[in-house]
Amino acid sequence: MKDNRVALELRHITKRFGDVVANRDISLEVRRGEILSLLGENGSGKTTLMNMISGIYYPDEGHILIDGKNVVISSPHDAFAYKIGMIHQHFKLVDVFTAAENVVLGVKQIGGLNPQETLAQAEVACRREGLEMIPGEQAEVLPADGKHTVGVIKARSGDETVRLIFGLHGRRGYSKRDAVESVKAICTRYGFDLDPNKKIYNMSVSEKQTVEIVKVLYRGADILILDEPTAVLTPQETEKLFAVLRRMRDDGKAIIIITHKLHEVMAISDRVSVLRKGSYIGTVRTSETNEAELTEMMVGKRVSLNIERTEPRDPQVRLAVRDISSVSPDGVKVLDHVSFEARSGEILGVAGIAGSGQRELLESIAGLYVPDSGEILYNDPKDGETVDLRRKTPLQIRELGVRLSFVPEDRLGMGLVGNMSIVDNMMLRSYQAGTGAFLHRTAPKNLAGEIIRQLEVVTPSDKTPVRRLSGGNVQKVLVGREIAAAPTVLMAAYPVRGLDINSSYMIYNLLNKQKESGVAVIFVGEDLDVLLELCDRIMVISGGHVAGILDGRTARKDEVGLLMTGTEGGKAQ
Repeated sequence: MKDNRVALELRHITKRFGDVVANRDISLEVRRGEILSLLGENGSGKTTLMNMISGIYYPDEGHILIDGKNVVISSPHDAFAYKIGMIHQHFKLVDVFTAAENVVLGVKQIGGLNPQETLAQAEVACRREGLEMIPGEQAEVLPADGKHTVGVIKARSGDETVRLIFGLHGRRGYSKRDAVESVKAICTRYGFDLDPNKKIYNMSVSEKQTVEIVKVLYRGADILILDEPTAVLTPQETEKLFAVLRRMRDDGKAIIIITHKLHEVMAISDRVSVLRKGSYIGTVRTSETNEAELTEMMVGKRVSLNIERTEPRDPQVRLAVRDISSVSPDGVKVLDHVSFEARSGEILGVAGIAGSGQRELLESIAGLYVPDSGEILYNDPKDGETVDLRRKTPLQIRELGVRLSFVPEDRLGMGLVGNMSIVDNMMLRSYQAGTGAFLHRTAPKNLAGEIIRQLEVVTPSDKTPVRRLSGGNVQKVLVGREIAAAPTVLMAAYPVRGLDINSSYMIYNLLNKQKESGVAVIFVGEDLDVLLELCDRIMVISGGHVAGILDGRTARKDEVGLLMTGTEGGKAQ
């Protein structure tokens, strides 16, 4: 019989930061043996809410109940005590340690036993007594004769629930072999593919995420929270993760996933809870809803989720990258004989696992990074002259009349100055037009006002420092400024990262308008579904080299995923 008791319940939770109400009177629940997706626009309060469950924040009002009992969670240590584990987007691992060493790091083992070993002995005791284990139930260690040698666990005997007391066989001290065996036991139980002896610095992003999940399971967590777990995974890695999550659900775990990818919500979750502007909107069964309905719940109005991809008109080679290579100071080859063409009037998508050379490639074209060899040839549409940009500085590129707009991955680190106002950040593109010691502020001020209106930037005024804006609004300011520069080549690295659905599709439409006006657009994205729907061609980078260039209209998602992992060749277009 499936255990569908309420594992976690939130009642009237409110959290304030000064005058800002991040969460307002939120009530929701997650049951054992289910996967609940938490949806909401950027800034809707999803992460704040989960941070209160995991002990990072403390609610100003309301109650948190675990298994029907009111609890106080004032620290991550308290959360672990209530068997709650959160896997964050940014991993907290020690690179020079192995997977097993990271998993057991910081765990105080009572009597030489960890929670998984205690549970294993409980399973043996239940089988011996003819009892049925309750999915998700954890064994408790009790003192006997001054030593922790007795365990107790709830189990089923027919229709009755009983408490079984069993003897624990401990061991002394800690050994690396014990850690490895514990990790292997968890991996076998849920189907993880992980080498316990592998160093973190040798792992892929997917493997690191697996270590983080195994860490919370090792600590006995049966309520798991995953924040954007598929953000940097390939389609194949995502399917593996989903298979593991389903096995954990079937084992009685209560799982909450924070995600913005609606197709993944439909594929993995049992129910969906939606937040909007810090308030709870509602919960629906996944089988009884669709992407359009969920989007309307999130945004508060109907949003078109279609991207119109027009055929390129008279595409001309605007940028030709020829055999560029580069080695980092650590001796790692970050660019490996990369060659491709960017054409006017088309969008060239760039797909790849994070850290595959995308950043170095775009910075090389923008003059911010100098590759060791190769050519970056720009064909000026005004006079037909061809210029090699590889040895040019960003200023020299601008003096040549080459208009390369660059939306970097690091917004405030490279794209904008956080302490400057929106107007002053506009002026960074035009200050050289001033006369002598005076600057022309009229045009930048007009541009700031136009961007605020057209892109619906939420800000008190155009004088507000951009560091005070939300991540999504910072992104709008940056993308708007770069597009307003009327470039001939527009490079956009993750331009919708941190944006809500409505703003994301607004950016996609802006990129399409640039394409239709004859701009060569290079779009680096994370969402393969968007790349396949938006781009005319898709270049896949794997380990610093071009694994293949595919036609965006005929390419398949699994095909792109395999190229990203370097397991299959591709055909150039």
